[in-house]
Amino acid sequence: MTLQFLLTAFVVVIAPGTGVIYTLAIGLGQGRGPAIAAAFGCTLGIVPHLAAATLGLAAVLHTSAVLFQTLKFAGVAYLLWLAWQAARAGGALSVAPDRARDPAWRIAWRGTVLNLLNPKLSIFFLALLPPFLSGNPASATAEMIGLGAVFMAMTFGVFVLYGAFAAAARDLLLGNAAVMRWLGRAFAAVFVALAARLAVERPA
Repeated sequence: MTLQFLLTAFVVVIAPGTGVIYTLAIGLGQGRGPAIAAAFGCTLGIVPHLAAATLGLAAVLHTSAVLFQTLKFAGVAYLLWLAWQAARAGGALSVAPDRARDPAWRIAWRGTVLNLLNPKLSIFFLALLPPFLSGNPASATAEMIGLGAVFMAMTFGVFVLYGAFAAAARDLLLGNAAVMRWLGRAFAAVFVALAARLAVERPA
């Protein structure tokens, strides 16, 4: 493992994407504990993509237009559903001062599905990890798993920090219902934008 890999992975992890937005929405809507559950779920959703890259299945996804499009539009539909949940009062991602917390497992499950339905993740790992391997075929699988585990740990840590920041902001904003409603609509708009971006994605 090299410093170059750590820096590359860190830049990728901190970049705002669907997982970051989901974790921020949960942190603002429900607080620090639920945000940690969201971070855990998003991290768990990386596992199938890492496995696909390690086993070479990501290459199949890269070359199969039908499989890629099917997974992609399932992800688009899920992002639009999350947008609706953020926009409507009482939705799963609504930002309101009086909303009850969802069970941690449900929050984590949504985060897992969110990353699971992003076909670009498998192709991303297929492109990101090989350049940092030693070149020894006998240890390639173990090295891929090791690099992937580091990436996942970094993802979880950064997402927890994002969630803690959002939860702290929630504590400051609890008294302003208008701002909380505006934030819910803003998250809905971001999820719609992410769905639109995913809809036009093609295998690299």
